[in-house]
Amino acid sequence: MSAFMGEVVGTMILILFGGGVVAGANLKKTFSFNGGWIVVTIAWGLAVTMGVFAVGSISGAHLNPAVTIGLALNGDFPWAEVPEYIIAQLIGGFLGGVLVFLHYLPHWKATEDQGAKLAVFSTSPAIPHTFSNLLSEVIGTFILVLGLLFIGANKFSEGLNPIAVGLLIVVIGMSLGGTTGYAINPARDLGPRIAHFVLPIHGKGKSGWGYAWIPVLGPIMGGSLGSIFYQIFFTEKLSNMLWTVLAVNIIILIIVYLMGKKEKMNTESSKAAA
Repeated sequence: MSAFMGEVVGTMILILFGGGVVAGANLKKTFSFNGGWIVVTIAWGLAVTMGVFAVGSISGAHLNPAVTIGLALNGDFPWAEVPEYIIAQLIGGFLGGVLVFLHYLPHWKATEDQGAKLAVFSTSPAIPHTFSNLLSEVIGTFILVLGLLFIGANKFSEGLNPIAVGLLIVVIGMSLGGTTGYAINPARDLGPRIAHFVLPIHGKGKSGWGYAWIPVLGPIMGGSLGSIFYQIFFTEKLSNMLWTVLAVNIIILIIVYLMGKKEKMNTESSKAAA
């Protein structure tokens, strides 16, 4: 199997298990209906573990564009292969979403809640707030990539890395995931969201494209910051590239913050006019 196919298959496995547990908890007339957040976060951690075990020896099991970019920034992965990996991850995310749809085929009609159906495929904010939602994804992915790098630096964990990475996903979900559903992975959100858009899901509603940029941009920003933090504080490496990436991330956060303030002012003005 090629590295490209490894990323496709690994990400497909990730979404099959991860999206599958959300479907089981959200869709009516399943035995696991209303399984709850603890069940979801543990299953997502195990989903990552299984994906890493499956293709770790083939592609390195990035399964996440933010991880691929973070590793490239750290010098652990060639930039020339980044586009190929990201495309493979998006394809795998889409295919995983299709498999979840097929597995729960009769349950879509039994479920009226359009938001519950969309949540099987993609994330959404508990409280819509553009800047805070983006920041949540940045922080979650920051600690994800930082954690992957410091886990990999410990030689004693070799062979146990997939389990350690799965536990990292569990603790991120339990501690930080309640705000936005912790996409922390553009392929995990965008690939299945596209599947939701194109599949004939009964009564599915809209695919939430107005929010979709946050679980794409936020993880990429957070992953790059996690890589930079690791290099500066763990390996004490400094370069112009690091400062450039840091500056770009700060500028983006300022722009989004100002956009959020403008949206709030416009909303308040509209209410006052009404």
